[in-house]
Amino acid sequence: MKIGTPKEVFEGEARVAMTPDSARQLQKLGHECLIESGAGMAAGFSDEAYEEAGVEVIKTAAQLYKSADIIAKVRPPSETEVKRLGPSKTLISFFYPGSNQELMELAAEKGATVIAMDMVPRISRAQKMDALSSMANIAGYRAVIEAGNNFGRFFTGQVTAAGKVPPAKVLVVGAGVAGLAAIGTSTSLGAITLAFDVRPEVAEQIESMGAEFVFLEFDEEQTDGATTGGYAAPSSPEFREAQLAKFRELAPDIDIVITTALIPNRPAPKLWTEDMVKMMKPGSVIVDLAAERGGNCDLTVPDEKIVTDNGVTIVGYTDFPSKMATQSSTLYATNVRHMMTDLTPEKDGVVNHNMEDDVIRGATITHEKEVTFPPPPPKVAAIAAKPKEKVKELTPEEKRAAEVAAFKAQTKNQVTLIGIGAVLMLLLGLVAPASFMQHFIVFVLAVFVGFQVIWNVAHSLHTPLMAVTNAISSIIILGALMQIGSGAGWVVLLAALSVFMAGINIFGGFLVTRRMLAMFQKS
Repeated sequence: MKIGTPKEVFEGEARVAMTPDSARQLQKLGHECLIESGAGMAAGFSDEAYEEAGVEVIKTAAQLYKSADIIAKVRPPSETEVKRLGPSKTLISFFYPGSNQELMELAAEKGATVIAMDMVPRISRAQKMDALSSMANIAGYRAVIEAGNNFGRFFTGQVTAAGKVPPAKVLVVGAGVAGLAAIGTSTSLGAITLAFDVRPEVAEQIESMGAEFVFLEFDEEQTDGATTGGYAAPSSPEFREAQLAKFRELAPDIDIVITTALIPNRPAPKLWTEDMVKMMKPGSVIVDLAAERGGNCDLTVPDEKIVTDNGVTIVGYTDFPSKMATQSSTLYATNVRHMMTDLTPEKDGVVNHNMEDDVIRGATITHEKEVTFPPPPPKVAAIAAKPKEKVKELTPEEKRAAEVAAFKAQTKNQVTLIGIGAVLMLLLGLVAPASFMQHFIVFVLAVFVGFQVIWNVAHSLHTPLMAVTNAISSIIILGALMQIGSGAGWVVLLAALSVFMAGINIFGGFLVTRRMLAMFQKS
């Protein structure tokens, strides 16, 4: 099969669906690669680079559509591009079928097969083809960079001779792929980062990246990520009001807001209202990553940056991935290449469009002159982590009562053990010689003291305090030293062996700890 990539016709789009590296991989599957002249120029890939990779450079888009069997592009096709398709053609691109019904029906009439990269199901096996996640990752990173470009202060706090600069406060709304990328970038720049999501199961992910999860006290169970492939589901009106109330509470203190909330095949939910914008401080920034779908902010203007009357900058750009065209093209071309790998299982250049395959069926929106959107649920559903049960915070009185109860239980156990030990010692003393009992009592006391001392050292300190821990546990060496001068041959021998082994424990612990500390020293 011949796979061709035309130059993107969408104004300002700099990405390309095929790179020289992805073309080499496609050729290993048995395919021939074509590209329109200049298609990769804006992304940093020259025609010469493609030719070196074995790609045939075609002068015009019309000629490329005529020559290629499979068309791979980034943006949804224009009406003119769809009209160039035919029964033997396959189109692979973003399509957004829920918003492009007429184009989808036109493609079906032309008999073309259309694979929408935005419809790849979010299951484990399809992660390598998940172009939405690839682009969202870049958009989340770029959103923070764009916010910093429009923000008049440092992200991180600083103490200088000229005064103290507080850290910026960043709120990320939505903790999907884009949100998590924004959180990671924001925290790495030193900002105080807060994040909110309607899915409580993502709280652990947010906190693991150094941000604070904004909890919302609400009794209703909101969403089940497993039913929507990891996306958030629509919320109830009651939950929405509680959510907006929480945002109004946060708005006056937040410097930067990055909104990423989207629901599949629906307009973006309005989460940052006009009154919240008015509550924000002058110089604050809002970056709306949902601008292309209507925006999460009431005042967002798609593809524009505006400044409100109270000095808040609202960025509504819809081409964040295109602003990093080289990186975006590399990732997207890799997603397309993985899709072609699934479509070419025999690696013989022959496409097998298996509609029984979850991934291929889920992404196919037209096939054999029929509209196949929406797809049936995948046989293997995406499984979301179950939300952790909330742990009730104990009051000071409850904590004190628990500590007293634990102390009493521990004391009772120790008294019981001491009592049993005393009885055993008494019984043993009645039958054993006095010389044996003298040595045995020293041995038991040494073991008991060593055990009690080391047991009270927290487990988390065993590694960083290895030397000290070993030294404390080797207090048994005192008992051995006391026995060396006893005069009995076998006792002296055992005591000497005890001193030797305890010495290894002590000095070996110090040696290991010294080597561990050296690993963290700058050379």
